[in-house]
Amino acid sequence: MVPNFRRLVLLSAVWAAPVAAQGFENLEMLDSRISAALGAGIGEPGGAATPVDRRLHLAACPQPVEIAEPAMGAVTVRCQSLGWRIRIPLVGNGQASASAAAPAAARAAPTIRRGDQIQLVAISNGFTVSTLAVADQDGAPGDRIRVRTEHRSAPVIGQILEDGRVALPGFN
Repeated sequence: MVPNFRRLVLLSAVWAAPVAAQGFENLEMLDSRISAALGAGIGEPGGAATPVDRRLHLAACPQPVEIAEPAMGAVTVRCQSLGWRIRIPLVGNGQASASAAAPAAARAAPTIRRGDQIQLVAISNGFTVSTLAVADQDGAPGDRIRVRTEHRSAPVIGQILEDGRVALPGFN
């Protein structure tokens, strides 16, 4: 009788292992979703974000995860229905790692310096809205930098345009 009990315990452990393993979010799939949202490979040369920490055991989200616009050097990934949220650091403050690894001489000289007053714009098909802001970082055309509209306001991330203005993302 005892050997049957051991066999039953062993079989139940074998059957329960795959079920328990499926209770966590697939981190490789999460990496690929982040990569698609950012338009670059995760953790690869030219990639924009670091891979999700493999030590995390996130509950599997029943709906697709939400991936927010990059802000403050990271992208936020959240499962609204379960309430978990993680931040994934960007490589080189949002710049591709290939450009971060490029020699300093090959980089474009900054056109905007920290403390410069800049024009912050939101551009859409039917309108353009602009205001004055102050740069919190140096940057060249194409770079994403932090800017503030007031001294004590929260910074926003914008991309430097060729004409020296900084555009807010998401208004195309």
